[in-house]
Amino acid sequence: MKRIFALYADVMDNISVFVGQACSVLFFACIAISAAEVVLRYGFDAPTLWSTELAMTLCASAWVLSVGYVTQRHRHISITMMELIVGERVWRIFRLFQMLIATGALFVLTLALHHPASKVLGRTEYSGTAMNSLAPTYLKVLLFVGCIFYILQLLANIVRWTQNTEGDLTGGH
Repeated sequence: MKRIFALYADVMDNISVFVGQACSVLFFACIAISAAEVVLRYGFDAPTLWSTELAMTLCASAWVLSVGYVTQRHRHISITMMELIVGERVWRIFRLFQMLIATGALFVLTLALHHPASKVLGRTEYSGTAMNSLAPTYLKVLLFVGCIFYILQLLANIVRWTQNTEGDLTGGH
């Protein structure tokens, strides 16, 4: 059973890393769209109707989908001073407590997002802007998917914690 959980953690880690690194392309696309908008608006006095909405949607997509990568790499914001005060052993217990609380909170959020996400799949919502895109429909579904992805990576991190195979936890500090 331990090997099955380890395999799950390995597969989930690989998926999170792949998706997280793939999302970097969305940030570059957002930069390109924003730069094109600046040139069109101020260079040619011909602003677009779609650039701001598209840039926001791309950034939101990258942010939501890269949550597994950030979680897998232990790069969330943390209070590192507490780690220094309580010591390594207590900090390890705090990490488990944090992962369990986060999993529970995300489970509740996922339940809350299920109805709006399934509702927009049956009846499409539009942004109401000049572009009138499907961004509200897309983002509601994406948030639901992102929450599930986050929970799956947290579960993989909990497996790593229980098997004592977490690897580098130094984060950015």
